[in-house]
Amino acid sequence: MVPSTSTEESSRSAVVPTQEGPRAKPRTGNALLGILAWVVGIVFFFPVLWMVLTAFKQEADAYTDPPTLLFTPTLTQFEEVFSSGIGPYLLNSVFATVMSTVLVLLLATPAAFALSLRPVGKTQDVLFFFISTKMLPVVAAIVPIYILVNYIGMLDNIWTLVVLYTAMNLPIAVWMMRSFFQEVPRELLEAASMDGASLARSLREVVLPVISPGMAATGLICVIFAWNEFFFAVNLTAARAATVPVFLVGFITSEGLYFASLCAAATLAALPVVIAGWIAQNKLVQGLSFGAVK
Repeated sequence: MVPSTSTEESSRSAVVPTQEGPRAKPRTGNALLGILAWVVGIVFFFPVLWMVLTAFKQEADAYTDPPTLLFTPTLTQFEEVFSSGIGPYLLNSVFATVMSTVLVLLLATPAAFALSLRPVGKTQDVLFFFISTKMLPVVAAIVPIYILVNYIGMLDNIWTLVVLYTAMNLPIAVWMMRSFFQEVPRELLEAASMDGASLARSLREVVLPVISPGMAATGLICVIFAWNEFFFAVNLTAARAATVPVFLVGFITSEGLYFASLCAAATLAALPVVIAGWIAQNKLVQGLSFGAVK
């Protein structure tokens, strides 16, 4: 019996290297992918980091060649931005962004529900119509929009931007929300209808809690698009309804140094969106993994 035991032990020891060998390769591959992801992330984040660092420089340090890496931080540029009157522009951007996002979600939710869980006739034609509105260049439509807005007396009015931002983001929101609704099991609606729940109650109490991460992801994307929009704002507003992107253009001059002040203003302009993304990051990750991006 002793020789057989030694034979079994030798066979087991021979099997162990073959099991450990293949496991080392995936670990090495994952490590390389992780390093590559960090490098790509740093490359994409570096312009933002450089903008923030430049915002704390003096104008003379911001224009040196080669760039100044060691400098004394200062808040002079931020003081100049606040003294230039950024407050009304921030309020206009916040109002237009929040109101348009709320309207988009209110309109896109029933539309996406009708095109997914309760499909209507010619669904594909409706979806194509929604996305076809994004194929028209904005510059091609600005003249008739300007004439119409001027005719009804809505130039330099913040509600004009609210309506345009809603129309701008609605097609994307419908497509995203539809993909979220398609991930909801139809058995939930059938069970709710068997319990006597109406369609509106099923949507409000059964479906919406399930797709709430997707709604957060859709809302954040609408916020980013509306906050960064410049073309409508610069052509349809003047003093009362101008937004933050229009305010940033005012720092670009043909005389003098302005790069550090521009970076400070851009940092303040990007901060609200960054804070909103940080607050909604958990919902955003869940929403993107729920089926919004395919």
